Parts: sequence; C-alpha cells; structure tokens
Amino acid sequence: MNIQKRRKIESFLALSFSTAAALFGLFWLIFILSDVVIHGAAALNLDLFTKDPVPPGAEGGGLRNAFVGQLLITFFATLIGVPVGVLGGTFIAEYARGTKFARIISILSDIMVSVPSIVIGTFIYAVLVKPTGQFSGWAGAIALAVIMIPVVLRTTEDMLSLVPWTLREAAFALGAPYYKVIVQVVYRGAATGILTGILLSMARVAGETAPLLFTSFNNAFFSTNMNQPVASLTVTIFNYAMGPYETWHQQAWAASFVITIFILIITILGRLLIKWRYKK
Repeated sequence: MNIQKRRKIESFLALSFSTAAALFGLFWLIFILSDVVIHGAAALNLDLFTKDPVPPGAEGGGLRNAFVGQLLITFFATLIGVPVGVLGGTFIAEYARGTKFARIISILSDIMVSVPSIVIGTFIYAVLVKPTGQFSGWAGAIALAVIMIPVVLRTTEDMLSLVPWTLREAAFALGAPYYKVIVQVVYRGAATGILTGILLSMARVAGETAPLLFTSFNNAFFSTNMNQPVASLTVTIFNYAMGPYETWHQQAWAASFVITIFILIITILGRLLIKWRYKK
C-alpha cells in the first residue's frame, strides 16, 4: 500500500469517527433540549411567576420566591465577580504583561475555570457559612462570584492582549497617563469581547445548583433578606424533581425551561456581539 492511499484511508477514518462523535453528541443535546421544551412549555403559566409555593401536595402555587431569589443572588454575584475579574485581567494584561507572575495567575485561572462547582460551594461553606453559623444569600452570591471571576479574568486578559500596542504608544505620545490610556483607549477596543465574557460567565452561573446547596441553601417562603437563606431556582428545581408530587415535577420542568431560555438568550447575545464587532 503506497503512502498516498494510506493517508486517504486514515483521513477517511478520522473524518468518519469525528462525524459520528459529533452526531452522537448532537443527538443527546437535541434530545435533552426537546424534552425540556416539551414538558416545560406545557407547564408554563403566569402563576409560576406571580405566586409563592403552596404546602406540599396542594395544587397551584408558583415559584415567585425562587425567581426573585435567583435574580438577587445572580445580580450580587455579578456585582462582586465582574469588577474583580475585569481588574484582575487588566493587571495581568497591562501592568504585569510578560512576567512570571502573570503566567502563574493565568494558569491558576484556567484551573479554576475547570474546578467542579461543588468544590467552590464546600469552600465557601467552610470559610463563610460554618463560621457564621447560618446559610445566607450573600454566601451564595460569593460562591457564584468565585465561579465567574476566572472566566471574566481570562476573557479580559485575552481581549486586552489583542489590542495593538501601537494604540497605547500613540496615546502615550499625546501625554496621556497609563490609567487613562487603559480606560479611554484599550477598554474601548476590547469592550465587546469583555462584555461577551461577562455574559458567558452569567450564563455559566445561572444554572449552578451545587454551590447554592452549601451556601444560600433554600427558602420555601418569599424573602429578599440576603442575610438569611434565600430561595433559588436551581435548588428548587432539584428539590421538586426529587419530590413525590406531580405538581412539583411540572413546576420543575417549567423552571428548567425558563433557565434554558435565559441561557440561550445570553449565549445568542454574546455571539451577536462578536459578529457585530467583527463586521464593524
């Protein structure tokens, strides 16, 4: 067998296995999404967003407390995680560019991105929940913020590194200090990429359950007090899916559908931002 024929066979086999693997993954993705859409859309109603849970076994009720709690936790997690991630990425890309310290932080950030979220949840439980003696919404927000920080940090670092150094030199030539160059020149050039990273980090934490089980726990009642246990949509879905009542199962499907649509919108928005920036 000559070399050319062997290469064609190897190429065909590689292409066949890759195609089969892609189709296999796509099948399960479509299967899961279609299952969520079929069951979730059928159980969706206005009461789900406007009413609080009813006693176990009773008909009706909604998940207003879980929706509000999820929004609160995600909002404060964003307020905590995004500034830290953006400033950390800025320091690595600008002030520590090319140093050994910057490389170490980048490697640690890559490791943190792949760390299971339950590990972060147990860590926050050990350092924040256990010493204070109670679960709280703040603990849940901090746990989600820790998950967001490495994603935002690495995205910010990569986007700032793509901005040509000549733009900075041009601003320096006009007498601008470094911090103004970063804010008024570098950030503007990388704004779309940074915003995309922020949106993707929000989509990442929107479906997290494990960290909230150890931090904000859950609350069967409506509460906006972040110093106390706060209901979250993901933990409620977990509890309802494990419960024995059909009403709980329907509401869990509906809540799963809402989260899926939210993550889909965030992802599409990020893609559109990239496409818009590339065209511009």
